[in-house]
Amino acid sequence: MSGSAAKRKQLKLKAVAPKQKLFRANEPLLSVFMWGINHTVNELNRVNMHVMLMPDDFKSYSKIRVDNHMFNKDSMPSHFKVKEYCPLVFKNLRDRFGIDDSQYMASLSKQIMSVDSPGKSGARLFLSRDKRFFIKTLVSEEVEMMHHVLKQYHQYIVECHAQTLLPQYLGMYRLTVNDVETYMVVMRNVFSPRLTIHKKYDLKGSTVDRQASEKERMKELPTFKDNDFVNDGAVINVGSEEKEKVMQILQKDVEFLSGLHLMDYSLIVGIHDCSVEDKQHRNNFPPITPMPVFSGELDPELERFGVRSLEGSSKQEIYFMALIDVLTKYGMKKRTAQAAKVVKHGAGAEISTVRPDQYARRFLDFISKCIE
Repeated sequence: MSGSAAKRKQLKLKAVAPKQKLFRANEPLLSVFMWGINHTVNELNRVNMHVMLMPDDFKSYSKIRVDNHMFNKDSMPSHFKVKEYCPLVFKNLRDRFGIDDSQYMASLSKQIMSVDSPGKSGARLFLSRDKRFFIKTLVSEEVEMMHHVLKQYHQYIVECHAQTLLPQYLGMYRLTVNDVETYMVVMRNVFSPRLTIHKKYDLKGSTVDRQASEKERMKELPTFKDNDFVNDGAVINVGSEEKEKVMQILQKDVEFLSGLHLMDYSLIVGIHDCSVEDKQHRNNFPPITPMPVFSGELDPELERFGVRSLEGSSKQEIYFMALIDVLTKYGMKKRTAQAAKVVKHGAGAEISTVRPDQYARRFLDFISKCIE
């Protein structure tokens, strides 16, 4: 079915009765999300996939309205709508990222957990029960930007053979519950579903207001920032060969973002301390009990973003690194913010709001110093 044909068919809004499968969550929005994932993946399985994506596939969508007559009424609202954007494009991206649709559906149509968000955007974050996927709410400007860059993003993923630190966007949806519209995007989790993250940094390469607040520090796993990284004397110790690989990928990714006039992104770094894990592991087993052996090998499916510390280094760690929050364009709003910060902090201050090319250079320079 061609993209244009898909669009013509999908534009027809119809009311359906939900199938007899329960989607229980703590709030109606998440129940609808789980229902929507289950429905859209099943519908997509009935579509004949063409070899190449067509231009219309980047404009198409599926849309459904559901009238829920007393079914699972404690969890599901009586009326709701689910809209999936560019289903064939995101299906193609999932394939390129090595994610099977049956796994995608199984992970996201079960219990979804809410996660604290350290950012100032007010976005909500959720995590699938198996910790493979993140779900993030978007504002309308981010949805517009996603539509604007999706074709270039897809082309870039094709050209780099999915060897990237960019967010792995897997699906985008609009849910309407009680007449309130919520936009959500699904991404692969940067961190390992099975290894504990003991410390976490969000790095931009700027110094102004780039330290964790007292409120953030009180959390079980705070998100520390650039000044904290420097003051901690932290280092991503992977050795020169691995550093070169990471920086080559990062440079290409950042050039791609800069070319689209995107800025204000971060490198999220999660650190798994192997010595802490070993100690906890030993404490969980009595001395006479043989301990299961963790080989230390990273699972290419579960730890795609993981890099081990240099062998023989004083700290044995595993680093998980990826770019996040990449959908901010350097437009009038950011130019105004830059001018205000320059007035407040001075022209020489390393503020986060600068031109995309300047942001990219400073970002890469800082990250290069963080990795040894």
